[in-house]
Amino acid sequence: MASGHEHVLPGTHAVAGHGASAHDDHAHHNPNLQHHFYSMEQQLEASTFGMWVFLVTEIMFFGGMFMVYILYRHLYPDAWMHGSNHLDVTLGALNTGVLICSSLTMVLAVRAAQVSSRKGQIVNLILTILFGATFLVVKYFEYAEKFHHNLVPGPHFNAPTAEFPAGIITDPTHDPLHQQLFFSIYFMLTGVHAAHMIVGIGIMLVILAMAIRGKFDASYYTPVEVSGLYWHFVDVVWIFLFPLLYLLGAHVSAAHGG
Repeated sequence: MASGHEHVLPGTHAVAGHGASAHDDHAHHNPNLQHHFYSMEQQLEASTFGMWVFLVTEIMFFGGMFMVYILYRHLYPDAWMHGSNHLDVTLGALNTGVLICSSLTMVLAVRAAQVSSRKGQIVNLILTILFGATFLVVKYFEYAEKFHHNLVPGPHFNAPTAEFPAGIITDPTHDPLHQQLFFSIYFMLTGVHAAHMIVGIGIMLVILAMAIRGKFDASYYTPVEVSGLYWHFVDVVWIFLFPLLYLLGAHVSAAHGG
């Protein structure tokens, strides 16, 4: 016979109560905690893991280009020597220092978020963006020099020549097509890297805007840390590019000068 009270099966009320209690507990947590996570720590770990998975795909992407570099450097070592000799080591070293400094300010920005320092976040994010922009400006002048000297692969490519010590260069013909391969790979690697830097600066601008609004503190700094991983990856890629592209000719020139 029906009654005014709802009939509840044994255990059902307890489960419903537990669900309601869990929902209430979740509501009392940081408002930045997404509904599909149990805690801020779990959310941070999941977000960090997701970024690492993405970076693995980026490593494979750049790895393919590095393999192209290795293959053709093995086939045409002399052309690589000539091409590298016409890259500006000073500008390359300057950009290396700039990106190392940007990694430092990125780390400081993450730390500032972890200790709820709003000012520290803003200052270090601005510095990170400025370092990234400086890198791109230097790269612009470096590219402009290549265009000015017709070192861009194509019908007007002007194959560079240089004097090297006897025995260093074994191919006296200096096939321009082989040197075009070097500069093609140079523009491919550095161009894709610069594109990643532009994306990184865009991400940092968004993070900076959020930091200015006070979105990050010791309880929630996941976007700062995750975006920092991306920034460090871009910096590390350049650490590999600099010696592979710039230092071949520099070493030979130094040996010749001695």
